Amino acid sequence: MKKHINNDSRLFINRELSWLEFNTRVLEEAQDKFNPLFERIKFLSIVSSNLDEFFMVRVGSLKDQINAGFDKPDASGITAREQVQMIYEKVAPMIRDQYNCLSYSLLPFLKKEGVSFKSGNKLSQNQLNTINEYFENEVYPVLTTMAVDESRPFPLIANRTLNLAVLLKNKDKSGCFFATVQVPYVLPRFIEVPDSAQELSYILMEEIIRMNISKLFSGYNILAVNAFRITRNADLTLNEDEADDLLLEIEKSLKMRKWGAAVRLEVEANCDERIIAILKEALELSQQSIFRIKGPIDLTFLSKITSLHGRANLKNPVYPSVYPPVFKEYSDFFSAIKAKDILVHHPYEDFQSVIDFVNMAADDPDVLAIKMTLYRISSDSPIIRALLRAVENGKQVTVLFEIKARFDEENNIQWAKKLEEAGCHVTYGLIGLKTHCKAILIIRKESDGIKRYVHMSTGNYNEITAKLYTDIGLFTSNRHIGADASALFNKLTGYSDQPDFYAFNAAPFGLRRKISELIKNEIDVSERNKQSGRIMIKINSLVDSEIIKLLYKASASGVRVDLIVRGICCLRPGIKGISENIRVISIVDRYLEHSRIFYFNNGGRKDIFLSSADLMERNLDRRVELMFPVYDEDLKERLKTILESCLKDNVKARELDKNGNYSRVNRRNKKPVHAQAYFYKNIL
Repeated sequence: MKKHINNDSRLFINRELSWLEFNTRVLEEAQDKFNPLFERIKFLSIVSSNLDEFFMVRVGSLKDQINAGFDKPDASGITAREQVQMIYEKVAPMIRDQYNCLSYSLLPFLKKEGVSFKSGNKLSQNQLNTINEYFENEVYPVLTTMAVDESRPFPLIANRTLNLAVLLKNKDKSGCFFATVQVPYVLPRFIEVPDSAQELSYILMEEIIRMNISKLFSGYNILAVNAFRITRNADLTLNEDEADDLLLEIEKSLKMRKWGAAVRLEVEANCDERIIAILKEALELSQQSIFRIKGPIDLTFLSKITSLHGRANLKNPVYPSVYPPVFKEYSDFFSAIKAKDILVHHPYEDFQSVIDFVNMAADDPDVLAIKMTLYRISSDSPIIRALLRAVENGKQVTVLFEIKARFDEENNIQWAKKLEEAGCHVTYGLIGLKTHCKAILIIRKESDGIKRYVHMSTGNYNEITAKLYTDIGLFTSNRHIGADASALFNKLTGYSDQPDFYAFNAAPFGLRRKISELIKNEIDVSERNKQSGRIMIKINSLVDSEIIKLLYKASASGVRVDLIVRGICCLRPGIKGISENIRVISIVDRYLEHSRIFYFNNGGRKDIFLSSADLMERNLDRRVELMFPVYDEDLKERLKTILESCLKDNVKARELDKNGNYSRVNRRNKKPVHAQAYFYKNIL
């Protein structure tokens, strides 16, 4: 008998706490001694960069809600104020574990490998001479001291910059004085100091400045010098309806991001209490938002350690991507795609095939037009270069550029301007909606008429992240998909009614409705035949409460639901009578799991879709997203195998319980199954 699924807050995990659980899983990879040393260091760096963005965006947004007097609980029954309190309480032990991992595991292992970080009091005289010379010639000229007194107010400390707080005493006067010195981001965070041929020794930039701090404040006694760092609210909100020039409005907002309200203060563990009191008052921070750090502040610099040459044994083995062989069987991309639909699974299959597709279109004399969406691209994008060349070759090029992609705005604005100057038709999507779908449409004149070729993907057109993220793309010349692609671009670039798609389902034009219908259909199928109901979904985040309630209903109806959710998951599996037929796993591994795959058994017909969308309210209601079907039976079987391989993983998978906790999948007496390694071995 089906139970009624209501809005009981006990059925939902809080979004922010679920994200912190995800970052804990990243930290576990840094703690895992079975991972190569440099890979562990990389994961520890990612923990820091993840926390930075979390505080800037999520905590910043919660603080805005508190300041606006918004006290309505979320689906899990927790108010914004309560969430902030719980976040600070959970982050503190996470940071403690992070630095314990650094101090007691990673640094000792690094030292065994002949790599060490030195403090000023551990340097030899020869090393001191080198450091002092470097300070005088390279560091001192770019430093600026900022004094605080009656005539000079507390300086504006930019977001995420590392600074030194200095407490001074005038030799001739009573009382203390306060000043700050920014650690220059234009210089390396650490430099090598001369050492024996068997060892590489480094010293951090803040340590170099600290050693020479008296040279910046002649005539004063130095009472205390402590590093600190501020994280500010960077959750930008734009009123697009009132923006005459969207590019200009975003450029102005980017400047404001540096000076948003402080949401976190990191200080050294031994920081002078007087310094903390000054910073706390000047930044208007609560005590709970101050974190004492037992080690170097901001561990994102650790990622640079992993680029040391000659240390291949400390990294994962190199797995070269395979260029899809199907493209070598035909004279050109268009012949290959016309013959059959082609699936590419990155990074196991080379993203260069996508770049080559755009390059061929740019140079092919029979190509009339190229239309494309762009969300996050690299700073030296080969895709952009191909589009610029296409314009030079007389093609009509239309690019829908999402310049509101968070933290990529500046890069995207620069490229958008270059495309416009070259003669591309550049648009910025629909007011109030981020365009997050990924699609390329090539229009080509052939002997039998106009032909459309389409590429759609679960991930961005970024050749750098394509080596780090798992994503899936589909090349097709299917006429229904081609017609839908044209309708989608007409909607995004011009005046058009809601598209009447053949194959596509797009947000916010009906994707929510389609996913709901697919789940409800599986419920109906299961009620007719208890053995046949099956749903498998692979996504990054599951937050939307309406979709979660439908999945609960599916479980209560006997549908077997398997969810592969890398990050946030607000659904509670394993609740008797409600979600006992739902299993949730998360895979955190060498590559960031980014592909979105939707499988519905549909009585054995096996409906499979790929999508750019996660199951979040923002994706379903406030973004332009795309979900597209896979028709080819061989490709559908391949996607089903990808899902099942992830579900069988017992090396990197963690399983979620009803209390919101994750634990490694039990593989006792079972053969190890490592999904990402399997994909490399079985890519063809």
